[in-house]
Amino acid sequence: MLKPKYHIFVCTSSRVNGQPKGFCNSKAAVEIVENFMEEIRERDLGSEVFVSNTGCFSLCEKGPIVVVYPDNVWYGGVSPDDVEEIMDGHIEGGNVIKRLAL
Repeated sequence: MLKPKYHIFVCTSSRVNGQPKGFCNSKAAVEIVENFMEEIRERDLGSEVFVSNTGCFSLCEKGPIVVVYPDNVWYGGVSPDDVEEIMDGHIEGGNVIKRLAL
């Protein structure tokens, strides 16, 4: 298995029983994951950048939450429209998106 350069985690409020409840899910978190997947595919970064949906990070008031590893950068209040900026600025540019950083 290839080790990615970046692993992006997006809270989708996933529950063990499969029920998508919670704040991040209600704020288009699934669309955020889909947008990351599309950007990764379009930029041909599939071997360098992985994206995974997660359960709750317990920061619901700041959600949707996106975490970028190995940089340990946490973004809050992310919208589907922010994905391209995160990909351009952070993933490809190496710069934290300050307006979203927690």
